[in-house]
Amino acid sequence: MQGLTDAIGAFNNDLFWPLVIVVLVAASLYFTVRLGLVQLRLLPDMFRALGGSTQTDGDGRRSISSFQAFAVSAAARVGTGNVAGVATAISLGGPGAVVWMWMMALLVGAASFVESTLAQLWKVPYQGGFRGGPAYYMQYGLGRRWLGVVFAITITVTFGFVFNAVQANTISTTLAGSAAELGADTGAMPWLPAAIGLGLVALTAAVIFGGIRRIAHVAQLLVPFMALAYLLLGVAVVLMNIEKVPGVLALMFTHAFGLREIAAAGLGTAIIQGVRRGMFSNEAGLGSAPNAGATASVSHPVKQGLVQTLGVYFDTLVVCSVTAFIILVSDPAYGEDLGATMTQDALGANLGAWAVHALTVIIFLLAFTSVLGNYYYGESNVGFLNPSEKLLTAYKWVFLVATFLGSIGSIQLVWTLSDTTMGFMALVNLAAIVPLAGVALKLLKDYTDQRRQGLDPVFTADRLPGLPNVQCWDPEPEKAGKAPV
Repeated sequence: MQGLTDAIGAFNNDLFWPLVIVVLVAASLYFTVRLGLVQLRLLPDMFRALGGSTQTDGDGRRSISSFQAFAVSAAARVGTGNVAGVATAISLGGPGAVVWMWMMALLVGAASFVESTLAQLWKVPYQGGFRGGPAYYMQYGLGRRWLGVVFAITITVTFGFVFNAVQANTISTTLAGSAAELGADTGAMPWLPAAIGLGLVALTAAVIFGGIRRIAHVAQLLVPFMALAYLLLGVAVVLMNIEKVPGVLALMFTHAFGLREIAAAGLGTAIIQGVRRGMFSNEAGLGSAPNAGATASVSHPVKQGLVQTLGVYFDTLVVCSVTAFIILVSDPAYGEDLGATMTQDALGANLGAWAVHALTVIIFLLAFTSVLGNYYYGESNVGFLNPSEKLLTAYKWVFLVATFLGSIGSIQLVWTLSDTTMGFMALVNLAAIVPLAGVALKLLKDYTDQRRQGLDPVFTADRLPGLPNVQCWDPEPEKAGKAPV
């Protein structure tokens, strides 16, 4: 089994992921040029759209707001990868990997904008709200249902089952480790992982059986809290080592672009680790976040495209950067894949043992919200494959079983396989959004034209006649151009 895991890992590292990175970078450069640097040019509009007002859906209940959709996608994005993934990038790629992670986030923000804008355009009505994502724009935008089916199956397996099991395993091992740190004899408690798993299943079931609105409400509450708590820990560590910050910044940029690293072939490792871990963390271009973005009730598709782009920056430039500075001001050792241990050791060394337990709580929240976000990605795509409520219920139960099994098992092989399925998912998604970039450009032009007129942009299908299979943007004259900004 270990031999198979190593073989798949070697395939991912040496062949498959370099190909995925090249394709994503090329596509993101294309979007950046064609859309006029939209990911930076409209940064103020991102914050404006994030605070958009909540509307009422057809069933009389409050719709999913732009911020709630942002929180659901952030719940899936901001996970243990922000703690363990960044640490791994630094350990294997050196301090320069962080700079390449930042640069990648600024570039792939354009891909995030395109995919989430398209998901909003081709969303479909569902239980008084909306549902959508790459599978939907593959069918309704490209007219390629078969491609949507391939994507839907891949993302459901990758996020709905594999990543869910990984997050559950992280929760179980982290809580058990914290218990051992407090003096508990976990070796004499073989039942502990199962007990943690059952508790996690109960918490998860209480949320997911309430539908997307309950998931959105829980995410809206937990995501800001966990991000603020982690940010405060990071700021505390940095302030305690404030004299080291200039040197750390110099070290990061020297390793990212230094001649010594080029001569030693270390530059390539820094780039690959930074770019790859950044992709895992912010998910831009992979086709996952648009599933959450499509649920929002907004007046123009571009608004949610901008909000989801802001999510990329929040994940990488804020949360990942906190991890990077926690580690780098603590003079880490390089060369081994230590994962979250590097972050825990740095916090413990600077703030004391209590900080290790605080990180346990934060990791629990990070992983639990990721479980919820991953669940919804699967739900949306199961609904695309077959709208049967019985099938959706079956998916819920299989998801909960995967949660429990992840809590008690070892999943190294599954995690390695998920690298391959995630990369494949990205390639399928990019194959769809590149030819649809012209539609995103037309929507962006419509949005910016209205902004220049001093209007709060409102989109209706008749503003861009000829778009196929648009279901949720019928003309509503009483709203068009209603609110000045």
